[in-house]
Amino acid sequence: MTLELLIPLLFIFFLSVFLGKEVISKVPSILHTPLMSGSNAISGITIVGALVAAGEGHTMLGSILGMAAVVFAMINVVGGYLVTNRMLEMFKKKEVKK
Repeated sequence: MTLELLIPLLFIFFLSVFLGKEVISKVPSILHTPLMSGSNAISGITIVGALVAAGEGHTMLGSILGMAAVVFAMINVVGGYLVTNRMLEMFKKKEVKK
């Protein structure tokens, strides 16, 4: 990787880390879990990117890292759906047993 490509990528990475920290720190703690579970559930676009990375197959290392990305992205999406579903269950009215 050339230095001309590395510097903009590092700039984007550090900018995203800074902006992510600033945005998340402004969210009230009571809304943090619903916000994160919802965003994890809809972050399926990362699976598409991971599949593309795994499917390129230029090198064995690239295929292994791509497959690991698919696994981690699936864990993120499934976990997001499970947490969101569990939180929504808390707001349903409970039936009174007679």
